[in-house]
Amino acid sequence: MSTSTLFQGRSERFPFELVRPQLERVEASIRDQVRAFDPAVEPYVSYVCNTSGKRIRPALSILVGGALGGVNEDHLKIGVILELIHMATLVHDDIIDGAVTRRMIPTSNAKWGAGLSVLLGDALFSHALALATEFDDITICRKVGRASREVCEGEIVQTQRRWDLTLTKADYFRIIEMKTGALFAAATGIAAALSGASAETEAKLFDYGLKLGTAYQIYDDCLDLVGSEEDVGKTLRTDLEKGKLTLPILNLLESANESQRAKLTKRIVEQQPLDLPVLVGIAEYEGAIESAIDTASAMLQTCRDHLIGLPDSDSVEALGQITGFLDALLQKCRR
Repeated sequence: MSTSTLFQGRSERFPFELVRPQLERVEASIRDQVRAFDPAVEPYVSYVCNTSGKRIRPALSILVGGALGGVNEDHLKIGVILELIHMATLVHDDIIDGAVTRRMIPTSNAKWGAGLSVLLGDALFSHALALATEFDDITICRKVGRASREVCEGEIVQTQRRWDLTLTKADYFRIIEMKTGALFAAATGIAAALSGASAETEAKLFDYGLKLGTAYQIYDDCLDLVGSEEDVGKTLRTDLEKGKLTLPILNLLESANESQRAKLTKRIVEQQPLDLPVLVGIAEYEGAIESAIDTASAMLQTCRDHLIGLPDSDSVEALGQITGFLDALLQKCRR
């Protein structure tokens, strides 16, 4: 599943179309960045850039700019930088997870192998960080660097804690805040800084992005259990196969009776498959998924609360609508 789902159907008519002209400029800039690579590397970068969804991070930076007085070139630039970083993380994620499709086409890993894909992700990361040094304000570059580091740290910790029964919900939330929330928060927080917002407003919009990204990751974790690959367009069930203890599984371990918990923990310790039919046979997993959905919905309400006090505008309304669309997608995960 990709964040592009946030902008399918009804949602494209308002939040996405509102920033369509600016996103077209972001697309043009990304194409320019692709051409900046060596001709031998350019086709690989182009392949990844052409399969990376609807540019939610640039859209967030543009909407925040619009909400705080107007979009400028720096809002577009930070969107491009964060999108390149996001692409790099997708390339690396697919290698780690062994995913063979993303958005219904082969991943770079499936197409060219892990070795080249690792280097491709590294190239995108380094190019994005180089672009960030072009801002006059060094603190912007530092914030980009900090977000990039957090994404990588989140992936490392998640990989380190696979099959780890001592993982707590607090651990889980911190991991997904780093690996997913960090770039959403960078998009909204840095955009606020580029608009000259007060420290209080910047902090609220940073937290809006952090919680939006975290709620999205919870949705993605639920979808990995209950979604259809045909509908979603990417390889599913990789979380369970790779030993990632996501919020629904942590909820299940918490609510299961002693016998159920013993069966679950035995499979986790022995690294046995934990696909959906196995879970259905062991415990009542629907309640664990519903609890995760409720957690994410509460985060989205906090996002909406952070928008209170901003001047009324189409951009502010769009930021609110995005949370509503994601909440609607979460509710569809209920069984």
